Amino acid sequence: QVQLVESGGGLVQPGGSLRLSCAASGLIFRYYNMNWYRQAPGKERELVARITTSGNTNYADSVKGRFTISRDNAKNTVSLQMNSLRPEDTAVYYCNANSPVRGTDYWGQGTQVTVSS
Repeated sequence: QVQLVESGGGLVQPGGSLRLSCAASGLIFRYYNMNWYRQAPGKERELVARITTSGNTNYADSVKGRFTISRDNAKNTVSLQMNSLRPEDTAVYYCNANSPVRGTDYWGQGTQVTVSS
């Protein structure tokens, strides 16, 4: 059974930092592109950052230069370092594992990030 478990969310003031982590189990982690999505109230879920099986990264324009995604294939984890947080970063953040080759897609339960003074 595949499980993706996020941690690290919380309340932070504008300009602050948070580090989200996602621990994966039940899948061959190195075969999956790993993504962080977020969904704010009343908005559609959007892709925030992606790291491919080969380590290439992509970011939404809104987070470029502030967020960094990384993965540790030995520990089956993916992380999202979020700096210079803004109120508009407030959302539930979801970890996603995707393998286009296998046609499989898995989601975590989400972790709340609230940026507010």
